[in-house]
Amino acid sequence: MDAFFASVEEREHPEYKGKPLGVGGGSLRGVLSTANYEARKFGVHSAMPTSVAFRKCPQLILVECNFELYKKISTQIREIFKEYTDLVEPLSLDEAFLDVTRNKKNIKLAVDIAKEIKEKIKAKTGLTASAGISSNKFVAKIASDFRKPDGLTVIHPSIAEDFIAKLPIEKFFGVGKVTASKMHKIGIKKGSDLKKLSKEELVSKFGKSGTYYYNIVRNIDNRLVEPHRKRKSFSLERTYEFDLTTKEQIKGKLDFLIDGLSDLIKSHKVSGCTITLKVKYADFKQITRCKTTEEIIDSKDIIAKSAYYLMKKVELDKKGVRLLGLGISNLKINEKI
Repeated sequence: MDAFFASVEEREHPEYKGKPLGVGGGSLRGVLSTANYEARKFGVHSAMPTSVAFRKCPQLILVECNFELYKKISTQIREIFKEYTDLVEPLSLDEAFLDVTRNKKNIKLAVDIAKEIKEKIKAKTGLTASAGISSNKFVAKIASDFRKPDGLTVIHPSIAEDFIAKLPIEKFFGVGKVTASKMHKIGIKKGSDLKKLSKEELVSKFGKSGTYYYNIVRNIDNRLVEPHRKRKSFSLERTYEFDLTTKEQIKGKLDFLIDGLSDLIKSHKVSGCTITLKVKYADFKQITRCKTTEEIIDSKDIIAKSAYYLMKKVELDKKGVRLLGLGISNLKINEKI
């Protein structure tokens, strides 16, 4: 979908159309969930601190997230997908992979399916969607972002490798900001640069991900569309309007995350073996600490014990804390929760 949260807010509030709009953020210490295309002209984008967004665009309209509405519309869109195939793998509320090699309507060309889906989404929700079509997940994902908004891009297998070779490395699906920066430092600016390195060199520099990079730059991606992909973790995090500077303040906010994480695992009937604590300081330096136990983590008391243990491992010094996060992984289904 195109700037999904912002597009929904514009649909609900026509007075926002044509004006720069950000969704989320909460306070000046928060982070935007998304921004509409008018705001992006000023350099405002998702995951940007609200304070930075307002410096770039003082006239920015900021609204809170309405997740219940976004989920409702997301469900409507997935129902449209299911008219064509059951092989639908959601990436988020507004993105999904579809395998239409064999489809319920026996439509021969994937581009015709994409056109129909886009038209139905527009008719059903009033929103525009962009689609990318190719022979594998990696190239299809990149293609879907290629001509936003309301785009439709087909990358035929015969030109895919050349397309990837010309692609800036920061546009690669699966290459984040940190990795892109590391690649730039060693002279990898686009796909053709990446392709010059051997598999052994990439693995030595990027670990297991090196094999992935070696393959995708050669248009090798054999991952299947997985409709029932298992969730690997649950987490919560909060950015605070004022820095936390005392142990008492931090404990109070940590207790709130413990309560929330406990409710999450209960509602999803899961337990886990690993607790991860995330701390971002006032200077934006970020650390994580994790603990894996033989004891199954399936209650608030056990989450709290692990979280307090990890918090003792964090150096506070004179730094304030602007963000705390708490997560659980190595999940197990637990029907007794």
